[in-house]
Amino acid sequence: MSGLEHRFEPRRLEVITGGSGRRVWSADAKAAILEETLVPGAVVSAVARRHGVTPQQVFGWRREARRALEAAQETTPMAFVPATTPAASALPSVPSPMRSPERAADGAGIELEIGGAVVRIGAHAGEAQIRAVIRALRPRS
Repeated sequence: MSGLEHRFEPRRLEVITGGSGRRVWSADAKAAILEETLVPGAVVSAVARRHGVTPQQVFGWRREARRALEAAQETTPMAFVPATTPAASALPSVPSPMRSPERAADGAGIELEIGGAVVRIGAHAGEAQIRAVIRALRPRS
């Protein structure tokens, strides 16, 4: 027997048929997993392990969802949203120069731009109401 014949002995070869081995996740299933990761105190790797996916997949799905949301926000026009504040009787009574008769008579108001939102506050608004609106629009840190 030559050395060449000895080196190429027959070997066992297994052929696995079927799918590609990749799971296809529906949008609802992805959303359910992402919701689990957003619960305060949730650990992404633990949630991923529980569902049989890798943390990288979950972070990829998050990135896709964020991009889709940003794209949807770019195409959606801004809308008017009425803001409500506590009843005037519930607000502390503070003498306000903003409630002067001259200001109320001319019908002027205040226009604020905070965090990309434009808010128009009518002349009839009191100081406490204006503060409440500004506080509500101030970015959280």
